[in-house]
Amino acid sequence: MMKKEFNPRIKARLRKNRQVLSKKIDNLFGWVKGAKLVELKECNTEEDPIRPELDNKFRTGYGRKIFGVEYKGEIHAVMCFAYTNEIPKSVEELEKLSTDAFLQTAMRDQAGGQIAIAYTVWSKKKGGGKLIVKEVFKKIKKSNHLNRLVTLSPLTEMATNFHERNGAKLVQINETTQNFEYKVM
Repeated sequence: MMKKEFNPRIKARLRKNRQVLSKKIDNLFGWVKGAKLVELKECNTEEDPIRPELDNKFRTGYGRKIFGVEYKGEIHAVMCFAYTNEIPKSVEELEKLSTDAFLQTAMRDQAGGQIAIAYTVWSKKKGGGKLIVKEVFKKIKKSNHLNRLVTLSPLTEMATNFHERNGAKLVQINETTQNFEYKVM
């Protein structure tokens, strides 16, 4: 007899807790639905946990861009990348390859290198890193000249875990960096 009175209460409490938890998760990631990808002229380089030494002049130099995920006028995640025709093994090589690809295409009146190299990404809000990867990925799929999305990541477990969780495959391990590739086609 005690069991019959007790079960409905437990079931009601579980149902209520599930609803509360679901609402909290929606509030936590609700901003993601209204966010959009925007090109930035600059970013706060001190917020960059990976490559804070790179200034905005570098990040917007020949064949390089900064993108952010914006929600209600505020930037919640940032990704910097370069257009190249080869996969760089270092930041110095990234600069040379993106400048070279930019100059080659400028002479031919084309759009830039064929490979988008993401060399830094950070998020100020939960879910922002994954969202910006997804949005940049969509943008690359729509472009006419880009056919690959590759990273120039630090040799850290955090970077490895982030890219593998988001579906990237390790391409190569270099002296101070590693490259992951996101399948575009």
